[in-house]
Amino acid sequence: MSKLRTRVVTAAEECLARNKFVAPVTVVCSLGWLKSARVDEWRQGRLRHLDSAIAVDTPKLAEALEHLTDWARQQGLQPSDTAYLAATRDHHQLRFTASAEESIERAFQRHWLSPDLTEKRREQLEARQNKAPDLVVISPLNAWTCASCRMPSAEGEFVYMEDGKPLCLTCADFNHLLYLPAGNAALSRRAKKESTLSALVMRFNKRRKRYERQGILIEQAALEAAESQCFADEEVRSRRRERDAERRAVQDVEFQAAMAVAIVESFPGCPEDRARSIAEHAGTRGSGRVGRTAAGRALDENAVRLAVIASIRHEDTPYDDLLMSGVPRADARERIRDEISAVLVGWGGLPL
Repeated sequence: MSKLRTRVVTAAEECLARNKFVAPVTVVCSLGWLKSARVDEWRQGRLRHLDSAIAVDTPKLAEALEHLTDWARQQGLQPSDTAYLAATRDHHQLRFTASAEESIERAFQRHWLSPDLTEKRREQLEARQNKAPDLVVISPLNAWTCASCRMPSAEGEFVYMEDGKPLCLTCADFNHLLYLPAGNAALSRRAKKESTLSALVMRFNKRRKRYERQGILIEQAALEAAESQCFADEEVRSRRRERDAERRAVQDVEFQAAMAVAIVESFPGCPEDRARSIAEHAGTRGSGRVGRTAAGRALDENAVRLAVIASIRHEDTPYDDLLMSGVPRADARERIRDEISAVLVGWGGLPL
C-alpha cells in the first residue's frame, strides 16, 4: 500500500467512525492539504473555487480521491451525491475546481455512507446534507469598508460578503434584523423558526483557526414570539433539563466502564488503569472525540481502536512536541507511525 493511500484510508476511517459517512472535503482537510477555515469561506461563497485553497497539485489530489473511492467501495459504503450550495441569497452551486474538471467535481460531491445506517437515518442524513445552508454574516476581526456605500465600519458592526465584497447590513438589507447572541438554545431555535429572514453570525477564532457561531440575526416579531413560547413552558423545560442531566450522568459512567472493558478485550496487553483513562477521555460528553460518535457509543471495534491510537499518539510519542515546533499535522503523524504501531503490537493489537 502506498504512503498516500495509507494516509487517505486512515483519514477516511476516522471520518467514518466519527460521522457514519465520509466526505472527501473532510478527508482532504485531515491530510493537511486544506484548512477548515478556507472551507468555511468557500461554503459562504467567499472563494470561487475550493482548489485555490488546496495545498497540492491537481494530479496528487486526483490520486487521493481515487484511493478514497477504491477504499469506500471495498468497504461496501453507499455512495450519495451531495449538492454543495453556497450560503448566499441565490444558493448557487459551489465549484471545487477552477477548470470544473468533471471527474474531480463528481468525486468531491460523492459522499460515502455507512451500510449500517437504517433507511430512515440515511434519508435524514441525505436531506440534511442537501439542504440549502443558512445565510451568514461575519463578526469581523479587522476594520473594513462597505463596497456599496463606501462607509467605514463602526466598532462591532457585522459584515455580509456578497460576490467577495463586504457589505454593511443596511446595504445588504439586513438592517431591520435584531442580533440574538448564542446561549439560549430554545430561544434561538424558536426565533429562527418564526423568522421569515434570518442569518447566522460567525466569527473567526484565531486560536482554533475556524469560524464559530456567535448568534443569529432575526426579525423582532420572531424574537417576541419565541420569548412568549419560552416563557410559557420554562418550568416544564427546567424540570426536563434536571432529569436529563441526572440520566446523562448515569449513562456516562456506564458507557465509560463498558468502553474500558471493550479496550481491554481488543488490546489485552493494555493496563486496566490506562484503559479506564482512555475511556474517560474519549467518552467525555460534548468533547467531540471518537468515543462520543455514534460508532463510539456503539463500541464499534474501529472506533475503540481509534480512541486507543489517539491516546498513544498524545501520551506515548513526541507528536504534540512536533506540532508545537511547526511540523504539519499529516507529517507529524507519519513520523510517529512506527512508535504507535509498536505500542499497539505490545498491547496485543494490529499495527497501523
